[in-house]
Amino acid sequence: MPHAELTTRTKVLATMGVMLALLLAALDQTIVGTALPRIVAELNGLDRYSWLITGYLVASTVVVPIAGKLGDLFGRKPFLIAGMIGFVAASALCGVAQDMTQLIVFRIIQGLFGGMLFASAFTVLGDIYTPAERARIQGLFGAVFGLSSIIGPIVGGFLTDNLGWRWVFYVNLPVGLLGVLVVATFLPFVRTRASWRCWSRSRSRRTRDGPRSRSLAC
Repeated sequence: MPHAELTTRTKVLATMGVMLALLLAALDQTIVGTALPRIVAELNGLDRYSWLITGYLVASTVVVPIAGKLGDLFGRKPFLIAGMIGFVAASALCGVAQDMTQLIVFRIIQGLFGGMLFASAFTVLGDIYTPAERARIQGLFGAVFGLSSIIGPIVGGFLTDNLGWRWVFYVNLPVGLLGVLVVATFLPFVRTRASWRCWSRSRSRRTRDGPRSRSLAC
């Protein structure tokens, strides 16, 4: 198993990188709320501002099961890194949005990549830790959500008052890039053979049974 071959230092650094990824996605659910009055005042669109939150949440929810399944098939590390890079890019786009429509579209894109982060961050624990170790680490990951709900409004209010509302998005850039570097360096790449067998059997079954076969089970 990959986790048996990792040193303690590698496990700690890989976990820190994954926690940064999770913090990015979780923090953006709360940090933007404090900036909404300033955003509406500058970009207008009062009748659509709720989509800045709703669009992000809906997009991330839709992507989670899809990214989770693909991560099982092709490896979770590529999806985690792609999610972080996409999230950082979408954050930069949100920061330069010139009207409410642009900002809503960029927030939805940000939510899509945020869903990839959510799907990959928890499942990737299996690539790092033994089953006996995972419960303790999952507790730490759960604490990230609690931390984000506390510091999100505080950080969002500080940035909005002192630097402007666009910085609630720009703040993701250095954190995200640091997370990408750490994850790319220390997180092991694992693609489970069991998932590939499941996928291969499913394809063979659909080919054999014809178009009426819809089962994806192993």
